[in-house]
Amino acid sequence: MKTQNIRLLGTVALAASLACASAAAAFPEKQITLIVPTAAGGANDAMARVVGQAMSAILKQPVIVDNKAGANGAIASEYVMRAAPDGYTLMLGYIATHAMNPALQKLRYDPVKDFEPVGMLGSSATVMVVNPSVKAASAKELVAMLKAAPDKTSYASAGNGTAPHFAAEMFKLSTGTSMLHVPYKGSAPAITDTIAGQTQVMFPSLFTAVPYVKAGKLKALGVAGAKRSALMPDVPTLQEQGIPDVDVSQWYGIFAPAKTPAPVIAQLNKVLNEVLADKSVIKRLEDHGAEVSTMTPEQMRAYVAQEQVKWKKVVQAAKISAD
Repeated sequence: MKTQNIRLLGTVALAASLACASAAAAFPEKQITLIVPTAAGGANDAMARVVGQAMSAILKQPVIVDNKAGANGAIASEYVMRAAPDGYTLMLGYIATHAMNPALQKLRYDPVKDFEPVGMLGSSATVMVVNPSVKAASAKELVAMLKAAPDKTSYASAGNGTAPHFAAEMFKLSTGTSMLHVPYKGSAPAITDTIAGQTQVMFPSLFTAVPYVKAGKLKALGVAGAKRSALMPDVPTLQEQGIPDVDVSQWYGIFAPAKTPAPVIAQLNKVLNEVLADKSVIKRLEDHGAEVSTMTPEQMRAYVAQEQVKWKKVVQAAKISAD
């Protein structure tokens, strides 16, 4: 009886393995949807469209970008978490959805357990920008202005638990200044209101900020990173201006729901890395200030876990809250 049971279990396991291999071999047979956790027009959206279009050409199936903004990325994250684990619903996750926001507050999804990482896309430094009407010509001058008139200036963020939120709070802590926080549903509406003067300061990614800085719609005061950007070599880092401990690099990756078959993940990773080796794709991303880098799914999983630990420590040290 035991022998029959063992044989039966072996047969079932073999059948499941063959079915999985067969499904992976046929993948993809239809359209793939790439969920973006922020509003259209921001860095995440632009990056998803560049990469999705290039992946579509290789996979011979449409890769459609679907924006599901709200709840600081939680709406999109929960949607993908609950999607069928078949590779047809993917997510452009980033530092906010998979590290910062989970470090800041209790969520209904686990960035490690509820997702299968496909791979890394790259990263982009954060830059402090202000509306051109702001008199300060440097970060040091802005600090002096903020100290002279506390809480008279507001800063925009892409939402609580996002990189612009963390960077601004770290800046306030480092400089002993005070600004009012105005959270938005994504970087696109946040930067739109900063350009319009509804808010005065923002810490977007270089990917988001560069076109507006070059067009004169925003003024860059400092890079919140370890080095200056080649796209804006005249803009010093905050560290150079005597403002330490504000180093926020935003990273972006692609994720699938947990339990997506390993062969499907491997195929998607291979296609993603092929896209990120394309010189035209690299140029389009670098022109916006993003630095392309790749990882295996295993490396990406370890990186996300490491980032969670890092930002939990930052939340505690900087006393950042979701309010």
